Amino acid sequence: MTKILTTHVGSLPRTQDVVDFIFAREHGKDYDQDAFDACMAAAVDDTVRKQFAAGVDIVSDGETSKISYATYVKDRYTGFDGDSPRNAPADLKQFPSFLKRLADDGGTPQYARPMCVGEVKSKGQGELQKDITNLKYAMAEHGVERGFMNAASPGVISLFLQNDHYATREAYLAALADAMKEEYETIVGAGLDLQLDCPDLALSRHMLFNDLSDDEFLKIAASHVEALNHALQDVPAEKVRVHICWGNYEGPHVCDIPMSKMFDTLMSTKSRYVLFETSNPRHGHEWSVFRDRKADIPEDKVLVPGVVDTTTNFVEHPELVAERVSRFVDIVGADRVIAGSDCGFGTFAGFGAVDPDIAYAKLGSLSKGAALAG
Repeated sequence: MTKILTTHVGSLPRTQDVVDFIFAREHGKDYDQDAFDACMAAAVDDTVRKQFAAGVDIVSDGETSKISYATYVKDRYTGFDGDSPRNAPADLKQFPSFLKRLADDGGTPQYARPMCVGEVKSKGQGELQKDITNLKYAMAEHGVERGFMNAASPGVISLFLQNDHYATREAYLAALADAMKEEYETIVGAGLDLQLDCPDLALSRHMLFNDLSDDEFLKIAASHVEALNHALQDVPAEKVRVHICWGNYEGPHVCDIPMSKMFDTLMSTKSRYVLFETSNPRHGHEWSVFRDRKADIPEDKVLVPGVVDTTTNFVEHPELVAERVSRFVDIVGADRVIAGSDCGFGTFAGFGAVDPDIAYAKLGSLSKGAALAG
């Protein structure tokens, strides 16, 4: 019997000490760098310990030191300043009373989204090396053999940190791909799997490109994949995970582009592992897309369906998790399925819909369900 491995999308709840340090840096306040580093190292150690205790096989650092999965690049690369325009997803605009409730309840995260106003270049890999060191030390400390580290894709950077410098969108994507290439290679060179977060391949359809037709958007998405694959040209595909999503928020999601239209785009990424939502109520039925297009799934692809939700505090029953996992096992076999989460539990520092303790309870249920399906 093949054991079905477990993982998740990457971000996990941060402690208040971590959040305080991150926002001190975010707001340009004085803070002690040594204390900051010590806090991050201790938090990553605890995060890995909790993942291990929950039965997670392939762990991350929880994106502990990052303000968010995409905008952290403003701290590590030149060329960003000012603020980018904010644009609510189209589905929330259709329900303005709900959008207002989210805003009034603090349900929308507050953090800087500067524009690209100059040439994008790395400031060096120092911060990344600290993250790598913290994760690898914690893995060794707790006997975890396999870990991954998240990095922003060129496309998602262009979504949140919009272009006001390069002549065209394509030129901006190319510059981002060239700048991020070293980060990707550094993570893999450290012996970790690389996860590219690519919500731009689905979320941006109803957030930035809602004036286009689906076919026109698919051309945009293809250009994002082209930039990503260029940046990955020297990274082995077997070390790469790509995550696609429609936005990690509780909302109507009535404007989401269906997986049936994004399937080819997802499969064209230079990655062995593809992570996608199947617990989100708008997409739970779309496992059938993979069933119906089984012949079009490359033989080297491993499917990592999200079998627990990350926007509610329900803890999924292990038997429900097992049902969700088994659908994909029936399609490609247990050796080509890893059980994952829909999205991250701590997408933005200090912001998350799921209680921290419940997040780890969900990961525990994820592991138990995968064992039932295996």
